[in-house]
Amino acid sequence: MKIGCPKEIKPQEFRVGMTPNAAGEAIANGHEVVIETGAGLGAGFADADYTAVGATILPAAADVFAQADMIVKVKEPQAGERKMLREGQILFTYLHLAPDPEQTHDLIASGATCIAYETVTDRSGGLPLLAPMSEVAGRLAPQVGAWTLQKANGGRGVLMGGVPGVGPAKVIVIGGGVVGTHAAKIAAGMGADVTVLDRSLPRLRYLDDVFGGTFKTGYSSAGLLEELLPQADMVIGAVLIPGAAAPKLISRKQLSIMKPGAALVDVAIDQGGCFETSRATTHQDPVYEVDGIMHYCVANMPGAVARTSTIALGNATMPFMLALANKGWRQACADDVHLLNGLNVHAGKLTYAAVGEALGLETITAEAALKI
Repeated sequence: MKIGCPKEIKPQEFRVGMTPNAAGEAIANGHEVVIETGAGLGAGFADADYTAVGATILPAAADVFAQADMIVKVKEPQAGERKMLREGQILFTYLHLAPDPEQTHDLIASGATCIAYETVTDRSGGLPLLAPMSEVAGRLAPQVGAWTLQKANGGRGVLMGGVPGVGPAKVIVIGGGVVGTHAAKIAAGMGADVTVLDRSLPRLRYLDDVFGGTFKTGYSSAGLLEELLPQADMVIGAVLIPGAAAPKLISRKQLSIMKPGAALVDVAIDQGGCFETSRATTHQDPVYEVDGIMHYCVANMPGAVARTSTIALGNATMPFMLALANKGWRQACADDVHLLNGLNVHAGKLTYAAVGEALGLETITAEAALKI
């Protein structure tokens, strides 16, 4: 199979879909790899790093899309990239279709087979291709939130850890999954007073057992959130429903009970955001204010630490990429129900129920798509 990796074109996106190591593994398995020139520069990989393992450098994205049987990316294809997809081609990347009807319709129209990183599962019920970026985003969230809290950026002017005689920032993390756990660890490590909210009692017990008194936990409810919001300097939204639009957990009305200059960091913005007032921003212009509350809603947070993120993502995606290349997508998905769960679009059909429900579109099952 010929595997192609174009340069990411989403604003301020510095990651790359394939590391030289992943390219080398694919070539060792008997496949061809074509890389758009400069694709890896943002993550610190030169064209020479790819040619050293046997990959071919092509001058433009159009050449990569035209030649490759499978396109491997990081972010969802942008409008111009979607026009280059063709029937029978495999697209393997993050898609986040539920809040993006335009992309969904374009992918359906392309006839391509589109497998989304964020809906591939594992035996434990986890999301192995989302997890590494969730870990990065979770660890970044308190860092960017602390920056947002600085007075020059519109925030309250509160230091996360305080100083002797001055109390620390109060941080609420909504969601105790991968993002929330890493966010709470880092925020607590910065000295903040952290409370993690989740609706799974087993998860809360786990967090309490593992982290003890490092941070507090609470059973997530509208009542408890209403009680905690007036005290909060920062709220990190870390709730995800796989493949579906994120639930809205804080309304615009509730902003009025928060402290002026408090920070909302929405890590679920790729799935539409978990605050009513959230809208996607970029690294170039990351923060905006609504009713006196600062919002940090960058849709590709891990892109800020592109090298770490690229290597972490490549480690996770490589086995699945090789399975798709070695077996073809049908056999690979037939052999692995967890990879099959990643199938979102095939041959003009939407194959992921949560996306269809979010967008009001008809779907077929992924199992049915295997027979088309």
